[in-house]
Amino acid sequence: MISAEEIKKDFLILKDNNIAYLDSGATSQKPKQVLEAVEKYYNTANANPYRGTYKLSESATQEYGRAREVVAKFINAKYSEEVIFTKNASEALNLIAYSYGLENIKKDDEIVISIMEHHSNLVPWQKVVKQNGAKLKYMYINKNYELDLEEIKSKITKNTKIVAITHVSNVLGTINPIKEIAKIAHQNGAIVVADCAQSVPHMKIDVQDIDADFVVFSGHKMLAPLGIGVLYGKKQLLENMVPFIMGGDMIEYVYEQETTFAELPHKFEAGTQNVGGAIGLASAIKYLENIGFDTIHKLEQEIVEYAKQELSKLEYVETYYTPNKENHCSVISFNIKGVHPHDLATILDSCNVAIRAGDHCAQPLIRYMNIPATCRATFYIYNTKQDVDKLVQGLQKAYNMFSKFIH
Repeated sequence: MISAEEIKKDFLILKDNNIAYLDSGATSQKPKQVLEAVEKYYNTANANPYRGTYKLSESATQEYGRAREVVAKFINAKYSEEVIFTKNASEALNLIAYSYGLENIKKDDEIVISIMEHHSNLVPWQKVVKQNGAKLKYMYINKNYELDLEEIKSKITKNTKIVAITHVSNVLGTINPIKEIAKIAHQNGAIVVADCAQSVPHMKIDVQDIDADFVVFSGHKMLAPLGIGVLYGKKQLLENMVPFIMGGDMIEYVYEQETTFAELPHKFEAGTQNVGGAIGLASAIKYLENIGFDTIHKLEQEIVEYAKQELSKLEYVETYYTPNKENHCSVISFNIKGVHPHDLATILDSCNVAIRAGDHCAQPLIRYMNIPATCRATFYIYNTKQDVDKLVQGLQKAYNMFSKFIH
């Protein structure tokens, strides 16, 4: 099995900066293979796809189409046109809220989400319910930072029309039972929106198996460039939805007073697209598949368990994650008692350790947990035990600096 140390050699930014990069949940680093694929596209095939009849434009069109096919196969979509390219998961979620939610949610309907949602899977639904007179209901976590089956079943009812749920919490690392939630939602006549931004980089997702109606994720969290994301939607739903953004290449015919729209996937891809980003995403997928998700799981489980072990030795550190390791993925949130997370993150940065501190775009969850913020270390395939050791050393330094002020 390939080691994290070997994988790390593909990431020049990590080598050149001598940094323990523990913020992949915000954005991952990019291996040289992905960067080379993007550079090759711009050097050999760059043109505006679908617009030109000349060879360069046709090459760009073919490369863009191939990237879509790679993504469709990766998530096991039934049709490649079920894959819509977006800027990121946030744009994809807004597309669903505007194009499906506003058109289909009626007065007194219910939308169910969890308290652990990222703002991108929360704020758009607030807009939908306020505009349409519907209700927003929350599923709350238990003391183990998980959703009980009883809580899920009690909140999803015959009045529920949409269940929007994160697959993996970006604060807690909790893996939610997405397949079971989809089954319960469908039994009640609701559709399911799965935010897989924190799960797709780490585990194999089969959209037909989990049976979510919509799945979204971002390329930049899974080794691809910034600015490329994916919306998967079941074909029948997408065909009946109105476009989210209007403009070039998403139309069929435009008259002075009326317009007809192009077929999928173009109906939802107005304007010139990020072809280089799509090429990079396809390359990132191939990179991950070459490693294999069984290997990815083993590497990440090993490093996360090591981090848990080492952090548990520091009695002044509080951690926030489920004790059930089978329901936990890649994220460890923590605090030093009495030290503000932003101060702690700054000290860690002086030790060449990069973490995130704050509410992680999940303010309702942080408020529910009754804490001001957390520090967050997120792990990926290139993280080593040496990275964890650097983190622990940085925490010890911070504690020594603040210990006389902590009561």
